[in-house]
Amino acid sequence: MLSKLSENRSASGLVFALLSAATFGISGPLGKSLLEAGWTPGAVVGGRIGLAALIMVIPAAWMMRGQWSRLRGGVALMAAYGSVAIALCQFFYFNAVARMSPPVALMLEYLAPIILVAWVWLRTHRRPGTLTMLGTVTAMLGLVLVLNLLGAQQVDPVGVVWGVAAAVCLAVYFVLSAKSDGVLPPFVTVAGGMVFGAPTIGALAVVGLLPIAGTFGSVTLLRSEVSWLLPLLGITLVAAVIAYTFGIIGTQRLGSKVASFVSLTEVLFSVIASWIMIGDVPGPMQFLGGALIVGGVVMVRTDELRAVGSAARAVIPDSAPEALPAADLATGALPVVEGSA
Repeated sequence: MLSKLSENRSASGLVFALLSAATFGISGPLGKSLLEAGWTPGAVVGGRIGLAALIMVIPAAWMMRGQWSRLRGGVALMAAYGSVAIALCQFFYFNAVARMSPPVALMLEYLAPIILVAWVWLRTHRRPGTLTMLGTVTAMLGLVLVLNLLGAQQVDPVGVVWGVAAAVCLAVYFVLSAKSDGVLPPFVTVAGGMVFGAPTIGALAVVGLLPIAGTFGSVTLLRSEVSWLLPLLGITLVAAVIAYTFGIIGTQRLGSKVASFVSLTEVLFSVIASWIMIGDVPGPMQFLGGALIVGGVVMVRTDELRAVGSAARAVIPDSAPEALPAADLATGALPVVEGSA
């Protein structure tokens, strides 16, 4: 019975993680429409986070009525989530974009899954399974194809530093999302993160590290002239409020490592969204890359489920299936087995 519950939780987690990747994926073309209309990256990021905070804070407070002690216990989590996983991640990424092409910057940011695999390896002193290693290589190769990085690229060393910094922040996002399970509702965690993230962006703007400027005319989207409010609301409600909330739920149910690999599909969703919204048509190699990303995710997830199943059989007698802590299955963390490798 426990195995069935775990499978259902994993399946629903995969759905939430994919929905998160899909909704995050539309942020690229929506943001690009604003950038091409004269907005600076700081204005896009600041508007996105600030508006999301205003939209989410009242519903989040209503959800926490009568549970303010839980909210106090999650302040540190929300502060780290908002300042690092939301604000600094976007800040570092756009600094990388300023010094190199967006595909290269995005490729650097999506080194996060490899960082997580290496971190788990160092922390547990257990080499990742063969399928995890193979899935890592396959997914990274797919990402290279989707981003069309096989051609000549000019790489700025300082831009590389910014891109790797964004990757570290993205890895932190997955770790904090997994650790938030049971601390606060996902919506409240995201709302608190936005509340802490907005002043972080404001501070970067005040000291001159993140210039903010925007226009308030029409922008080109879906081959039509639309109000600047449409992409701003889309990048806020769909690509921030919904995307981050679904992302936390998915990460809590899959664990940070697997969720980080599922997030690679965001690139594929972004390619599709760009195709539909701004007419950027992907080529055959990008479709092949998308297939490799999906294949890599499947291999990593298969290895994870195999490890969980092996640990469950080693720890729990058949007569006492309820003994496995639910939190271990929820986060993807395996219980320590006496004498195991």
